[in-house]
Amino acid sequence: MALYAAYASNMDPEQMAARAPHSPMRGTGWLSGWRLTFGGQDKGWDGALATVVEDRFDQVFVVLYDVPSWDEQELDAWEGAALGVYRKTRVRVQTLDGDALAWIYVLDDYEGGLPSARYLGILADSAEKAGAPDDYVKSLRERPCKSLGD
Repeated sequence: MALYAAYASNMDPEQMAARAPHSPMRGTGWLSGWRLTFGGQDKGWDGALATVVEDRFDQVFVVLYDVPSWDEQELDAWEGAALGVYRKTRVRVQTLDGDALAWIYVLDDYEGGLPSARYLGILADSAEKAGAPDDYVKSLRERPCKSLGD
């Protein structure tokens, strides 16, 4: 069983139940020393994709899931890890119960670009469903984004 830290749409427990049905939510925490950003370009989402980069002055809210190997393979397929879209990295997550080692997906592309308003809304909704602090959800909703047709 591996511990996965979700920071984007996989924060939504319902979405994770559909993608990885044998992977229960363990809790939440923070990636200290990391910053949520966007990069690359995805036609399906009409904009840049969520990723994280190291930044010692920032932190990212995450949802932790216990993931067995068969669900991990399914998540890899969903996230495009086999295609090189995202790569997996091990990180330390700060939780109320102490630090935990987990893996995350990091976009294997350049940082920059704007997410679509639709994608950003899904991320903010996912964070809210997972119990992220109100100020964190608000900061997601206020991030710059592009509307369709830009």
